[in-house]
Amino acid sequence: MAAGQAGRDRGGAVVELAILWPVVVLVVFGAVQIATYFTARTVALSAAQVAVATERRYDAVPGSGQDRAERFLAEAGDWLVRAEVSDPVRTDAEVFVTVRGEALSVVPGVRWEIEQTARGTVERFTEGP
Repeated sequence: MAAGQAGRDRGGAVVELAILWPVVVLVVFGAVQIATYFTARTVALSAAQVAVATERRYDAVPGSGQDRAERFLAEAGDWLVRAEVSDPVRTDAEVFVTVRGEALSVVPGVRWEIEQTARGTVERFTEGP
C-alpha cells in the first residue's frame, strides 16, 4: 500500500512549486517596491532639508538652497525619479522647500508619487534685552 501511495504523489512537489512560485515572486518584488518607496521618501525629505539648511543661512543667496538640493538629488542616485525642487518660499521668519517626484519602480505599472516639505527658521540678528 505504501508503494501505491508513493506512485500517486510523484511530481506533486513540482505542481506545488508551480502554483506557489508566482506568489513568492510577487511577495518579494512587493517588498522591494515598498522599500524603494520609503527610500525615495527619505531622499526627498533629505533634499528638502539640505535646501532649507542652505537657504535659511543669514548670508544665503536666494535660490542657493534649490541648487544645493538638486546637487544632492543627483548624488543620491535614482531612488527618486522625475524629481522637482520647488522654489524656496521665504517669509521674514521661515523658509519652506518642497521636493516632488516618483519612487523608483521595480514592479511594472506601479507609480507612487512622493512629496516632502521641510521648514526652517531664517537666521537673523535680533535685539538683545
